[in-house]
Amino acid sequence: MKIKNVMLGILPVMVFVALWEGIAQLNMVPQYLFPPFSSVMMEFYHLVASGVLLDNLLSSLVRVIAGFLMGSVAGIVMGMGMGCKEVINKSFHPIFGLLYPIPALGWAPLLMIWIGIDEMLPITLIFLCSFFPVLYNTITGIKGVDKEVIKAAKTLGASDRKILTTVILPLAMPNIFTGLRLEAGMAWRVVIAAEMVAIPTGIGALMMKSESLLNVEVIIVCLMVLSVMCLAFERFFQYMEKKITREWV
Repeated sequence: MKIKNVMLGILPVMVFVALWEGIAQLNMVPQYLFPPFSSVMMEFYHLVASGVLLDNLLSSLVRVIAGFLMGSVAGIVMGMGMGCKEVINKSFHPIFGLLYPIPALGWAPLLMIWIGIDEMLPITLIFLCSFFPVLYNTITGIKGVDKEVIKAAKTLGASDRKILTTVILPLAMPNIFTGLRLEAGMAWRVVIAAEMVAIPTGIGALMMKSESLLNVEVIIVCLMVLSVMCLAFERFFQYMEKKITREWV
């Protein structure tokens, strides 16, 4: 059964690659605009062997992890406060409600003036991209906890801290991880866009350099790497959710 499922997942990819290679080899589209899959894989090998791809990927990865980690932690902590204490929620909800609709990249021009064009620019943009969705998913998860369960825990003598760690957070965890999974992929999209605009290193910067040289193979390689990284981050949080919540279910 597992082999069958694997084949069902691989077969469409193989068909897609075969069509891609066939169309390109037939020169239905000029190869400098639509290179064959084999040429893309050859370029991938050269980029890895030369270290260009890995160096730029590492630059992007460090930015994503730094911004996403800080934004997620801040979102969870603030979300816990707003979800558990109504006075905190009423104090901060209006300002966050005004800021949340602004796209993360919409802050780029202002941040370029405030902090300059350096490593902190993409990290700050990823922070903003991660903070608000994780914040609101945390609030939603905490407010969705059955009040009767909390009352029962209080009746049994549990302290507020104990209720938070053993009742509220475990029940809110699926919502929190939903926010983390969604924003993990968005963080990569934001860093690519920031690197395209203002940063000289990273996958986005490599794509822009390749665009100016009409090197489509490198651009496709970068897009493939971006896709793999987004998928890897999503699967990582799926794994962590199952691992952490296993004992709570």
